[in-house]
Amino acid sequence: MDRDQALNAFSALAHGDRLDLVRLLVRHGAEGLAAGQIGAALGGLTASRLSFHLAALENASLITSRRVARNVIYAARPEALGGLLGYLMRDCCASDPQIMDCCERHRAKLSAEPAPDHGAAGTEST
Repeated sequence: MDRDQALNAFSALAHGDRLDLVRLLVRHGAEGLAAGQIGAALGGLTASRLSFHLAALENASLITSRRVARNVIYAARPEALGGLLGYLMRDCCASDPQIMDCCERHRAKLSAEPAPDHGAAGTEST
């Protein structure tokens, strides 16, 4: 991932509704969700706002879409999200040992805890 791609991805994620949307899609894996299901889970978004947010995330290559019959199914792109995190750790943080150690401790802590229940919309703050 290069600097411009990272900036585009960070910009796309820098909105509460889009971050909630990515969190929701990550939990649904490669199967993804139809736009209507996403709208119902995120509640409170008009169809035009949801479409706007989906387009921003797809434009940043963080999600994909595919047509299945009359539905458009959206799914997160784990490789793009991982690439963004890798860019942040390697290129921005220069693989600083203190930062890497902190991340490893956080990852170990998360793997020892039960998965959080973010509800249907995944809107709780962390």
